[in-house]
Amino acid sequence: MIVEKNKVVKFHYRLSEPGSDVFESSYDADPMLYLHGHNNMMVGVENSIDGKQAGDTFSVTLAPEETYGLVVEDAKQRISIKHVIKKSKAKIKYKPGMLIQVNTSDGPRDVVVIKAGLKTLDVDTNHPLAGKTLCFEVKIIDVRDALPEEISHGHVHGEGGHQH
Repeated sequence: MIVEKNKVVKFHYRLSEPGSDVFESSYDADPMLYLHGHNNMMVGVENSIDGKQAGDTFSVTLAPEETYGLVVEDAKQRISIKHVIKKSKAKIKYKPGMLIQVNTSDGPRDVVVIKAGLKTLDVDTNHPLAGKTLCFEVKIIDVRDALPEEISHGHVHGEGGHQH
């Protein structure tokens, strides 16, 4: 089955910068799933997968505009520490350069700590990979027709049904 709009694509990937080692891979976990043609995937990755089929393996190098975007210089913000998503109840000592997740009105977001105070953090809200050219190695595992409910909701409901 060919990847086109309204198909569910299951794939593995490896991610690196040009000339560097792989720093992220899905091969140690479940493959990624997304509904093709519904803006659920970075535009460059989705465009490179379009027209492929299960079993295809390929590499693509993408500019920042096709992945996480360019660095926005005025994307710094002061937030309350209470918005940080903690993985445990242990007290955390926040330091500049630390990658954390914060709750936003649009859901969890990765940010980088610029400065830490007692009750607030100055953070850079650019994605940590913004401004970087990225190399993706992709293996298409499966392609299937999306269910009518997935199409109407605009996203995949995952293995076994509805998962919100």
